[in-house]
Amino acid sequence: QVQVVESGGGLVQPGGSLRLSCAASGTIFSINTMGWYRQAPGKERELVAAISTTGIKTYAGSVKGRFTISRDNGKNTVYLQMNSLKPEDTAVYYCNANIRSRFGSNGIEYWGKGTLVTVSS
Repeated sequence: QVQVVESGGGLVQPGGSLRLSCAASGTIFSINTMGWYRQAPGKERELVAAISTTGIKTYAGSVKGRFTISRDNGKNTVYLQMNSLKPEDTAVYYCNANIRSRFGSNGIEYWGKGTLVTVSS
């Protein structure tokens, strides 16, 4: 059994900052890519940022230079530091992790339930 749980969402004013955290727990052998996605009302879910096991990072163009993704492999945790937030960043943010539960198994995609980020004055 594997769980992926996000935390850190909330209400912030434009120009402000928030830090999201996502921790994976349960039967985990290894975690491959971890990432953050978001879904705004009436829009499709989109990739915000992802980080590989070796630390290679990918960002959506709309957040590059403002958001920073990082991970702590010892804690099975991924973070998203969001600075200079804009109203258009308002969305439910979901954590995604590709997790292998035992040696030799294929990775399975796990999703958190999401955390709401609202950017508004």
